[in-house]
Amino acid sequence: MRRLFCIICLTLLLANNVSAADVNGVEVNVLSKSGLSWDGRVLPDYTNGKPEITILRFKIQPGAVLPLHKHPVINAGVLLSGDLTVVTEDGRTLHLKAGEAIVEVVNTWHYGKNEGNKPAEIIVFYAGTMDAPTTVNK
Repeated sequence: MRRLFCIICLTLLLANNVSAADVNGVEVNVLSKSGLSWDGRVLPDYTNGKPEITILRFKIQPGAVLPLHKHPVINAGVLLSGDLTVVTEDGRTLHLKAGEAIVEVVNTWHYGKNEGNKPAEIIVFYAGTMDAPTTVNK
């Protein structure tokens, strides 16, 4: 209940243009703020439609390789633990370490793989529309 109260208070403060950093005991760190995906491409405009936010937590075991896929929606994530490598179909590569954020590529075929020796956990936020997929496998 206390956690919910804190979330509501921070939401109200932010809605009233009060920075959370101005609240005693709150530290804010910007992990990422960009109009570009990690490969340097400009993010596409948002599509029309009823918005739908999806938040997923992935746990990728050591040695696991995700299938080649693309995201038709803008998405971003934070690697909570482990290491993760993201590779586009044309060979561009990003190596993420725990605590780092990623603004993912949109409509670009890519895959992720865990080349480390412990699970990689990442939370990803998708800004999509109702009834539209967040991911399409090749």
